[in-house]
Amino acid sequence: QVQLVESGGGLVQPGGSLRLSCAASGSISSINRMGWYRQAPGKERELVARIISGGFTNYGDSAKGRFTISRDNAKNTVYLQMNSLKPEDTALYYCHADILSTGTYYSRDYWGQGTQVTVSS
Repeated sequence: QVQLVESGGGLVQPGGSLRLSCAASGSISSINRMGWYRQAPGKERELVARIISGGFTNYGDSAKGRFTISRDNAKNTVYLQMNSLKPEDTALYYCHADILSTGTYYSRDYWGQGTQVTVSS
């Protein structure tokens, strides 16, 4: 059984910063991709940022220049540092990971339960 547990969301004023964390736990053999997606009310889920095991990253257009994704492989944890937050960043942020569980041959996608980020004055 594999779980992703997110933390770090909350209410912040425009221009402020937040750091999200997501820790994977359970019967993990290896993790390929880890990343963050978000979904605002009435909108589709969109990519915020992702990072692969080798450290290569890519960002959604809305995150470029403001957000930074990083990863601690020893802790199976991915972080999202969000700076210069805007009201339009308000959304439910989901952690995603592509994980190979022990005793299996194929990796599969796992999702966290989501953490709310609200940017408002």
